[in-house]
Amino acid sequence: MNASFYIARHYLLSKKSHHAINIISGVSVCGVAIATAALVCILSVFNGFQDMVADLFTSFDPELKVIPVQGKYMAADEEELEQLRKNEDIAVLTEVIEDNALLTVNNRQMMVTVKGVGDNFQQLTNIDDILVGDGTYELEADVIDYGICGLALLNQLGVTADCRAPFYLYAPRKGEGVDMTDPLENLNQEELFSPNVAFMVKQNKYDSSYIITSISLARRLFEKQGYVTAIELKFKDGVSISRAKADIEKVLGTKYKVLDRYEQQEDTFKIMKVEKLISYVFLTFILLIACFNIIGSLSMLIIDKKQDVITLRNLGASDSMIRGIFLFEGRMISVIGAVIGITLGVGLCLVQQYYKVVKFGSDEGTYIIDTYPVSVHATDIVLVLVTVIVIGFLAVWYPVRQMSRKYL
Repeated sequence: MNASFYIARHYLLSKKSHHAINIISGVSVCGVAIATAALVCILSVFNGFQDMVADLFTSFDPELKVIPVQGKYMAADEEELEQLRKNEDIAVLTEVIEDNALLTVNNRQMMVTVKGVGDNFQQLTNIDDILVGDGTYELEADVIDYGICGLALLNQLGVTADCRAPFYLYAPRKGEGVDMTDPLENLNQEELFSPNVAFMVKQNKYDSSYIITSISLARRLFEKQGYVTAIELKFKDGVSISRAKADIEKVLGTKYKVLDRYEQQEDTFKIMKVEKLISYVFLTFILLIACFNIIGSLSMLIIDKKQDVITLRNLGASDSMIRGIFLFEGRMISVIGAVIGITLGVGLCLVQQYYKVVKFGSDEGTYIIDTYPVSVHATDIVLVLVTVIVIGFLAVWYPVRQMSRKYL
């Protein structure tokens, strides 16, 4: 065993001649442990919110989405897309047209995003899980077209999911300007009805502006027969999405983008990542301040052990070995604090995850969820451990070097 490490361990665990040194050493360990536990808990809470948002979008967003690199529309029968349809890993492939239109009902109007989808859209996503109302998912029936609106959109229009009045969608005709004397003359118009249901993703982006209808209606409305804005994909059980994404990108080439669920909501998740990073940086500064306690503990220990140092020098110990003793002492405080803090932080997260101790408020149902979500990721644990050890090691190196020159 390394002599410096052995002596440092003895100094750390043994009773000091001045009781205050034991107290300060204990405070140092506690300070590092608390800061470490805070890091683990905060990062896990951000992970929980990120997972929660991802779950909400799962009911609406596909596992992978193929869009053109340039422009909004692409021909549905292009050679690369035909090759995509032959992929045996794909369980559901849906053609989609998504564009903006004017929606009117009962003399009220709003600009909306029309999402025209194929007949198998119900199998592509978990749309049934987010439907509210007395009806069922239905987009076409004989000569009638249906449109499923976001619940917030219906509220803004002043109607409910069981509204009997027809909805009208308007979009400019291709290549024509607007006649100000009769604006409707230059617009395509489609009539549709509510199937007595609405959807609620619990995300304002969708709930307040989207209406889902059939792709055939969307193609008539936007005059885009044979075109799509996206191809949405769902894969068979057991297929790795990341691997499938890489394979499809090779097949499609540079004309298309392949987006996973996180890339489809890039802005939302990018903001969450920035918030998580900022929290990590601030807590790291708090951890750095906690490490100053270690410096105080080592300073008193160096003064207390001056006679021991003289004895070690008489036995042939070098200056580097003596400095190593106190460096090991500071590093052990950091490591012990890190281990205790990570254990405490993971324990608190598990308690919150299974027992829902910390709530948003006293009234259930006020928020999307009633308790703070947590999700402990192994990568975060490794990051916290490395951060604590690196900061602890750096925090003691220079002070020990200077104090050993002064007092030893």
